[in-house]
Amino acid sequence: MKNPRLFPILMLIAAIVAPGIVFAAGQEEEDGVYQIVMVAKHEGISWFDDMRTGVEEFGADHADVEAWQIAPEGGDPARQNQMVEDLIAQGVDAILVVPNDPEAMIPVLRRARQAGIVVVAHEAEQLVRDYDDVVDYDMEAFTNHEFGRVMGEALAREMGCRGKFAGQVGGLTMETHMQWYRGLMDYITENCPDMEFVLEEPIEDWNTEQTAYDNARELLAAYPDLTGLFGNSASSTIMNAQVIEELGLMDRVSAVGLTLPSMSEQYIRNGSLSQGQAWRPASAGYVCAAIAYRALTGQPIESGVDLGKDGYRDIVVQDQLIYGNAPLVFNRGNIDDMLFF
Repeated sequence: MKNPRLFPILMLIAAIVAPGIVFAAGQEEEDGVYQIVMVAKHEGISWFDDMRTGVEEFGADHADVEAWQIAPEGGDPARQNQMVEDLIAQGVDAILVVPNDPEAMIPVLRRARQAGIVVVAHEAEQLVRDYDDVVDYDMEAFTNHEFGRVMGEALAREMGCRGKFAGQVGGLTMETHMQWYRGLMDYITENCPDMEFVLEEPIEDWNTEQTAYDNARELLAAYPDLTGLFGNSASSTIMNAQVIEELGLMDRVSAVGLTLPSMSEQYIRNGSLSQGQAWRPASAGYVCAAIAYRALTGQPIESGVDLGKDGYRDIVVQDQLIYGNAPLVFNRGNIDDMLFF
């Protein structure tokens, strides 16, 4: 189904060139389905496997929607851009995207919108904060700076507000990862003057477990007096914990970070991971599709709207930014209640 925003132009052209085409074009539209496609960050990791279930669930819930997810192997930003180019050529109705490098995606996302495609981003606030023509909306599960402060508070608590720490992000270009990092650092700077971040900036793992594992081992070898690690990608959090377990450092080094309960259960239970934080990727995928569908069908997108998932039943809309309230925090005390994803 072509985007309804193009209909007036297409029908005017048709009326001038060949009046009989107008009814046929409208009829074809009426019989079609909306194609809504998520372009996620990385193929083959648990986080985005879960997101795919939400995108596909939205399609199953709506007879007039065909929804699916694609993602680049290895989280390659250039390949992610090419996937969007391919979708523009296919003429899909909506593109949902979780950018590996939001700035690098600006030209291709602009082209998508110019082609009449609805574009909804996730984890990319800067695309609507700094520009007004790149995406229709960006959806965030919560306020990212506060999410980072919660992580910083947990790390400070586990370290007794003193000692040296380090951490990893998926990439320095991944805006939400850096927002969490800044929130974490703000909390620690304001509350724990005896804590020292030993790096100039977080180490990148590119959402790859082997890279995150190698980084964790190198950090603990380079800084033998390190007593805290954080992970702002799901890969780095569980690899930090695995290395702490392997080296028998549970009594000396504390770890916190972004992860899924199913990925981190064993580490939380054995004490190598003190606290995990997340939001449900499946819910985020579903809600992004819901936003695109409402835009395609002319339904209101405003504060107070229910987008169909817990944490998004009373959204806050600030221009093109949409916020839910869907953070999940889990530790040894509540992990049994969180093992649904």
